[in-house]
Amino acid sequence: MKFPLLFSSYRLGGMILKNRITMAPLFLGYANADGSAGELIIEHYREMAGSGAAMIVVENVSVHASGMGHPFVLRLDDDKFIQGISKIADAIHSAGASAVMQINHAGRYAYASAQRLAPSAFKTGDVIPKEMTVGEIEAIAKAYADAATRVRKAGFDGVEIHGGTGYLLVQFLSGRTNLRQDEYGGSLENRMRFPLRVVDLVKEAVGNAYPVGYRLLADEWLPDGLHTGETAILAKELQARNIAYLSVMAGTYDSFFLPEYIKEESKDAYMAHFAGEIKRAVPEMTIITAGRISSPETAERILQEKTADLIGLARVLFADPQWPGKAAGTIDAPIIKCAPSCTVCLNRVMQGKPAFCAKWDKKRREQFLAMHK
Repeated sequence: MKFPLLFSSYRLGGMILKNRITMAPLFLGYANADGSAGELIIEHYREMAGSGAAMIVVENVSVHASGMGHPFVLRLDDDKFIQGISKIADAIHSAGASAVMQINHAGRYAYASAQRLAPSAFKTGDVIPKEMTVGEIEAIAKAYADAATRVRKAGFDGVEIHGGTGYLLVQFLSGRTNLRQDEYGGSLENRMRFPLRVVDLVKEAVGNAYPVGYRLLADEWLPDGLHTGETAILAKELQARNIAYLSVMAGTYDSFFLPEYIKEESKDAYMAHFAGEIKRAVPEMTIITAGRISSPETAERILQEKTADLIGLARVLFADPQWPGKAAGTIDAPIIKCAPSCTVCLNRVMQGKPAFCAKWDKKRREQFLAMHK
């Protein structure tokens, strides 16, 4: 085979992955308005799993009503949502992939909370969020654990804690946004306290044998933000807690629209070097890297260089669900690449509309828009 490492199997916790390709979390606004799972999101994940990727990570599921980052985000803050998300797990499994669900609280980026919660009253746009009390911190940590329990009950093979993109866990971790003066602020040890508390409660809730991954923000991509000198220390703490894998990313909502980020984001595998830095800090840990890995040649090189152990595809797979088959040579056609300058899917999400890809063929785009204007 042309890409032997990319298509080699890999043991991850209790899962045996058939290859090194995973779907990285990608928010598309496909949930129902009440946060439940409908046919649109179920069929989306059936298609993603049918691509041939070994593991599918379902994105950004809200653990608490105060932490929803979008009007059409999946919710898992109540047992009534279990039945719906179990259909997503079933769809993924029926297509031959392992299923993992990412759980999250948006913190100061929550869209509809009457009072946004955050570690500090750090202004976000025109909104000043409420500094969380110690009681609220513990309640939200427990909400993560309760959501993880529901993930397991729904039949998923693992759960991923969202510690990226500038959401609540990063808001505590970063000295830029965490201005607290108590045991949850100040030193790195204190700023890590809440994320690690979440990890401890989740692990306790689902049991040591159940795979718990962590989406790790390696670098905020801001001069006064988090960098790998601090996040590598968090990675070591996560390793000590037997986290199954680290899915490494960089950048937050405060940096995504900066010219320097946009310039780098257009490059192939633009986040891989951050994964490599974390891998050097915790060489025994499974590391997933993502970020415009548009060609199998790039993916194979990343694996050969031991920059990461698994490859995460998000918009790359959304643009071309046949990417794995084309890379394996079972589908004889060129890979359709996500265009760096295209923002159609992002613009749709920001408008509160379900996303589609501009690279889809005309018939599919028209059918989608007819059903989901």
